[in-house]
Amino acid sequence: MRRALVLVASALILSACGAKTPPPPTPEQAAALRPADAKLAALYETSCHACHATPGTGAPLVHDRVAWDPRWKQGEAVLLDHTIQGFNAMPATGQCVACTPGDFQGLIRFMAGREDSAK
Repeated sequence: MRRALVLVASALILSACGAKTPPPPTPEQAAALRPADAKLAALYETSCHACHATPGTGAPLVHDRVAWDPRWKQGEAVLLDHTIQGFNAMPATGQCVACTPGDFQGLIRFMAGREDSAK
């Protein structure tokens, strides 16, 4: 019993030391977020913003790490494929005919709150 308590306490302490997931943005914050890159910001505005900045659409909100982290764990290649091919309610190419695979990758990273993952 004592050993179990020590293990639980250790697990709690270690989990408290890990990086915290930032809280989801408010609807107002989500609506105001844009990529820093001007080209990506324009593409985001015309293709991604309508769903990914609007609560209730079923799309994960921009910078909502709670929603994006499970998707991110699938890998960027899977997310890119889902974006280009379409997946569930996500239309193929997110209806962005002007987007290149590199643009999609930058937009995915931005929306997932993973801009720091750029290579």
